[in-house]
Amino acid sequence: MTTITPPSYVTQSEEQYDKGVNPQTARRLVAFTRPHAGRLILAALLMFGASAASVAGPYFIKIAIDSGLTAGNYEVLRFTILAYLGVSVIQWFCTYYRVNIMAWVGQAIIYDLRKRLFAHLQELSLGFYSRYSVGRVITRVINDVETLRDFLTWAVLAITRDLFTLALILIVMLDMNLRLALLTFSVLPLMVLITILFRRASRAAYRKVRAAVSWVNSVLAENVNGVRVVQAFSRQKRNYEQFRDYVNRYYLERAVYAMKIASVFSPGVDVLGAIATGLVVWLGGTAVLGEKITAGVLVAFILYIDRFFDPIRDLSRRYDTRQSTMISWERIKGLLDTAVEVQDAPDADGLPSIRGEVVFDNVSFHYADDPATVLEEIDLCIRPGATVALVGETGAGKTTLVKLLSRFHDPTQGCILVDGHDLRAVTQASLRLQMGVVLQDPFLFNGTVTENIRFGRLEATDEEVEAAAKAVGAHEFIVNLRKGYDTSVEEGGVLLSVGQRQLLSFARALLADPRILILDEATSSVDTQTEQVIQKALARLLRGRTSFVIAHRLSTITNADRIVVIHDGRIIEQGTHTELLEKKGYYYELYKTGFQD
Repeated sequence: MTTITPPSYVTQSEEQYDKGVNPQTARRLVAFTRPHAGRLILAALLMFGASAASVAGPYFIKIAIDSGLTAGNYEVLRFTILAYLGVSVIQWFCTYYRVNIMAWVGQAIIYDLRKRLFAHLQELSLGFYSRYSVGRVITRVINDVETLRDFLTWAVLAITRDLFTLALILIVMLDMNLRLALLTFSVLPLMVLITILFRRASRAAYRKVRAAVSWVNSVLAENVNGVRVVQAFSRQKRNYEQFRDYVNRYYLERAVYAMKIASVFSPGVDVLGAIATGLVVWLGGTAVLGEKITAGVLVAFILYIDRFFDPIRDLSRRYDTRQSTMISWERIKGLLDTAVEVQDAPDADGLPSIRGEVVFDNVSFHYADDPATVLEEIDLCIRPGATVALVGETGAGKTTLVKLLSRFHDPTQGCILVDGHDLRAVTQASLRLQMGVVLQDPFLFNGTVTENIRFGRLEATDEEVEAAAKAVGAHEFIVNLRKGYDTSVEEGGVLLSVGQRQLLSFARALLADPRILILDEATSSVDTQTEQVIQKALARLLRGRTSFVIAHRLSTITNADRIVVIHDGRIIEQGTHTELLEKKGYYYELYKTGFQD
């Protein structure tokens, strides 16, 4: 099978996690169990009871053989049989309730963790999502958390139980016969060596498996999200072949390699167990014939050997689970530890009701991972209620300018003031509650038309929702939908046209009644007829609000109170449409080549 090279982010992920598990990482995971300490203690007590009952079984068999059958004492035989049955019932009782308790605790912990993950994802800045694919985020929240749930529910106490059972068996075997016990333990050095070799090989293998899963999810999410483009260009067969032969096969290679490593360890434990049993039967049988030990001791030893290696086999399987879980937890922890780039200051105040004056004071900006300046020395003062059109070539910095105003990023130099308040001194929530944004391709959520219009103002009545839709010209097409305002638009609004989605986004913005409005290419994806409807909606939407309009169509620009021309991150011209044409500068050239409708 040909070796497949994964994309760069997968190899980077492998390198990041291809190191020993940090004890501090494990302690962070344990911290999630603290609210459930009482139930965990009860489950641990039940587990100790079940383990003790399990270890007591072979000892009762020894008593039954030596003191019952061999001695001809039927009273002892009857008592030991009843005792054996009794400890079996105790073992069942303890195991049943322990499993139920741990199932509840495991689900409760995952519930808390998913809440924390979702809340953190909602807080992360836009810069994070520009670097992190949707598939990778889903892998963390779904696959990695499920791996964690399985471990917390079933493996944590199982590992403790196995270790406790091993310790009890060691004590009982040493007490029964020191020579046979040491004979049994003679294979342990080989066991330790095999375990060390297995641990080293499996750690890297399982990390590669988790990285491959992330890649599969990322490619799958990308193809599902872009299915219209895929079908439009008849790429189904080609994409399927790439997924089958490249993406999925890479995961297959990593998974098969990990399973090969795991398949060596368990049979190795079985072979060592068979060797120990053979030695005990041979030398122990000779001792019985020589009347140095009793038959009951030999039978009990054989049973204990089987029970001695059972926990070791189980620990080997749990080690696989532990490796996979620790890797998943490292990735979840990495997501939880991702810093929120834009945070409220500790002493930030809520922004009071604003008029809408906006001032950019010597603002410059560049991204943290890219020293190239995106915006440089921006000075701009906008009076309340004015409409400003931002004009320039693609990549000039127009969208970045309004992202700074929305405080999705902070300036690297200078400050932005709204009604005299530095945006870094007020809370983001209080700022954005007084802002509205309409994007080129507005996103609608899975729900009804009413729920999407009401998205920014949940307390709005049905009458207010309908009034907003009428004001922007959306009411007519809404009432013609199958269920009118109660029609489900499905995720992303796939059942609606681009123009219909845009009108709903206008209605949503109007209902929220923001003091500052941002329109980012809001009319660039619609036809001329739909644009006429949207232009009427815009006139209603912009009235009385400070508005920033990014557009390439002349009809959207000419009515602006001021046009700001941005080139290479700098403001090079500003004025009205007529004033800029008279200057015959950069805007004039743009007008001649690109803005004429």
